[in-house]
Amino acid sequence: MKQKADIGIIGGTGVYGVEGMKILEKIRVKTAWGNPSDEITLAEYEEGGKTIKLAFLPRHGKGHFIPPTKIPAHANLAALKILGCEAVLAFSAVGSLKEEIPPGDFVLPSQIIDRTRHRRDTYFDEGIVVHVSFGDPMDAGLAAILKSAITGLKLPLHENETLICMEGPQFSTRAESKLYKSWGAGIINMSVLPEAKLARELELPYQMICMATDYDAWRDHDHTVTVEDVMAVVKKNSENAQRVLKAAMAGLIAKKGSLNTLTGSVKFGIMTAPAKRPAALRKKYNSVLPGYF
Repeated sequence: MKQKADIGIIGGTGVYGVEGMKILEKIRVKTAWGNPSDEITLAEYEEGGKTIKLAFLPRHGKGHFIPPTKIPAHANLAALKILGCEAVLAFSAVGSLKEEIPPGDFVLPSQIIDRTRHRRDTYFDEGIVVHVSFGDPMDAGLAAILKSAITGLKLPLHENETLICMEGPQFSTRAESKLYKSWGAGIINMSVLPEAKLARELELPYQMICMATDYDAWRDHDHTVTVEDVMAVVKKNSENAQRVLKAAMAGLIAKKGSLNTLTGSVKFGIMTAPAKRPAALRKKYNSVLPGYF
């Protein structure tokens, strides 16, 4: 497929676009791993006489009808890769595990702790073995662009926090929340995994932009998290998220074509001997990593 997008943007609730973008088309992309969460909006944004093409994908589907455990993450990331994206920005609401990260603040995490239990978290578990580095799951280049955008808008920002990914859909017990806090983690959500792992396996630099909506259940003097608490903050956060995305456009345009520092990283992680790679799998994997298999 001809390249249709430069940057993939995976939106949480309410993050479906950026002010000033020109919608080019809405498409449904079929992948070897099934259908993505919903149709993808392809758009173009112009600033300073230069343009960038964006692919917006609603993680939970428009209207939020897919629960965290059932998100078709394999199809989502494969679709963005097929469209030609060189990097992925992902927005997410999160719970705070620190007093100094109040609801409404932005967080750019740099690390992840996996507490999921029911999610298939790799493309390579079908007969071809591939190992990739995941020591630094977020992309420093993307984080720098986003930091500049957020601080330029004078919005509160926390950096280099550890993000816990829990299974859900229930929120944490108090005991769990206190455990995660004792580990030094700053925020918690249900959506960064397997998304970040799959992006790495497709050589897509990935950065999550987190917006605190509540304090998690670790505060003894407070009631535990409710949907009402979360949704009360989501609307304001969504508006700020779109402001941040617009402010980041200049930085993304300036780096367009050089954002992907992962090219070739998977090729050298293929462990299975060529003679042992099934033809059907080679075709499947070559659809997203052409020529590797």
